[in-house]
Amino acid sequence: MILRTLTLAGGIAGAAATSQFPEYSQQYTQRLGGAVDALSEVVADFDASAAAVGLEREAALAQMQGTEFMERRRADMTRTFARYETLSADLAALEGEGPFMRAYHLPRLRDGQIAKAAWDVYQPAVPLNLAGMIFAGVGFVLGGGLVSIFLGLVRWPFRRHAKPA
Repeated sequence: MILRTLTLAGGIAGAAATSQFPEYSQQYTQRLGGAVDALSEVVADFDASAAAVGLEREAALAQMQGTEFMERRRADMTRTFARYETLSADLAALEGEGPFMRAYHLPRLRDGQIAKAAWDVYQPAVPLNLAGMIFAGVGFVLGGGLVSIFLGLVRWPFRRHAKPA
């Protein structure tokens, strides 16, 4: 009886946790869009400055040398360009998608800064729509299953073995 109650509690905890994914992933995607917009301004400004003196981005980066500051600035801009490309690709895959496709693209919710910012302002939502209920159901099954497996492993050494007849 206790094991079934614990398994049920695990299922309910899993349901509560996974039912929050649709709302969190939506907030992450919104913040991702904001980050891409901000980075696009930086990239466009750098490219415009380079074009004003007749250079492409790579040539302008190559000229950023000679002093410690310029070397650091070149490294910063190189990271900015790489982050912009990564986040733009993530946004292209997530934008306009529903919660199931965002779950399919879960690895694209990987930027630590954006995830932390989304989590810091996140407010749990009650899953009143179909997507939230489906995620809750999946979480219930996963949570209950994980607790059941864990309890089975804990009980395993203490099982009574049937004696041969």
